[in-house]
Amino acid sequence: MNPAPADSTQILLIETDETLAQNVSVDLHESGYETAIALDAVSGLRKIAEVQPLLVVVDRMLAGESGLWFCNRLRATGTRVPILMLMARDTVEDRVACLEAGADDYFLKPYRSDDFLKLVRLYLKSDEETTEKLRFGDLSLDLATRRAIRNNRTIDLTMKEFELLKYLMEHPREVLTREQILENVWGYDFVGESNVIEVYVRYLRLKIEDEGEKRLIQTVRGVGYVLREA
Repeated sequence: MNPAPADSTQILLIETDETLAQNVSVDLHESGYETAIALDAVSGLRKIAEVQPLLVVVDRMLAGESGLWFCNRLRATGTRVPILMLMARDTVEDRVACLEAGADDYFLKPYRSDDFLKLVRLYLKSDEETTEKLRFGDLSLDLATRRAIRNNRTIDLTMKEFELLKYLMEHPREVLTREQILENVWGYDFVGESNVIEVYVRYLRLKIEDEGEKRLIQTVRGVGYVLREA
């Protein structure tokens, strides 16, 4: 494992369970990440301005206001810092609530340090010196900034949205089964119903078709999805 420089990364952890907070903090510190802790949502919002983190990890279940409340309030300020939500349940309703509140991704309890750190590194890896872009029709995907561009409109994506769109754009006009998508986009950390894909496809379509553009992500009923012009 190559630890990140201690002064390059600041993670804000919002967790009411002090034992869990300390365990997570120790694991992050040993991996080279500098971490600040807040014990509730309100304190977390105050801490944001103090530490200006590159990543926020928040438990959905907090004493007082919930993690969903925190996400909504933070996003209302226009802050786009990535948010990972710790969740005890993994249903479609939970994932939709997580996304709608403004979280970028979630990690399912119980806490597993190796899997958690793998997800953290995915969000905090430095942008490589690359100008590589994937293109399909009028849609392009910048692999360095993890942003999509369509008709000169820049589209911010969550990490999962980026990974899903990247996988589809790497296999244009190829029908991809749900199993292939789950394995390649969700991989090690996926547990739950396969209709998680539908949830993310719906949000991705809303973003890349925001100006009434043609649909590019087509549903192949009973099989999966394909990136192609209708």
